[in-house]
Amino acid sequence: MDLYTQVEADIKAAMLAKDMAKLQALRGIKKEFIEGKTAPGSNGELSDDAALKILTKMAKQRRESARIYEENSRPELAANELAECAVIESYLPKPLTPEELKSALTEIIAKVGATSPADMGKVMGAATKALAGKADGRAISAMVKELLNK
Repeated sequence: MDLYTQVEADIKAAMLAKDMAKLQALRGIKKEFIEGKTAPGSNGELSDDAALKILTKMAKQRRESARIYEENSRPELAANELAECAVIESYLPKPLTPEELKSALTEIIAKVGATSPADMGKVMGAATKALAGKADGRAISAMVKELLNK
């Protein structure tokens, strides 16, 4: 089952369970998916890769909003954002541990043939595609720098 169909089924389940917090988050996801389907350049379909990019972006936005709310002494709003983030993250693949990330990046570096920090662009291009949704871009970048500087 693709992510779009899964979200639609979960919306129905949340409606039946009267889980308003989850329902709100799921409706937000569905809205973003529909916008992705109808965006210029799309063919009316939403691949799981595109859906993962949308979900990753949404989760990052929720975390950032929660951080800002916390800084401005608005814990109730931060809690709402974190609750939505938890629902969004439930559709993302399990994030890689630092050890798994290091081994995956070591393989990518070997495959690309990178030997110095000057090759970071090649590695980052391949790594962000291969690890989409599994690792944060900053974490990938930091680990690549560390591995290429050895």
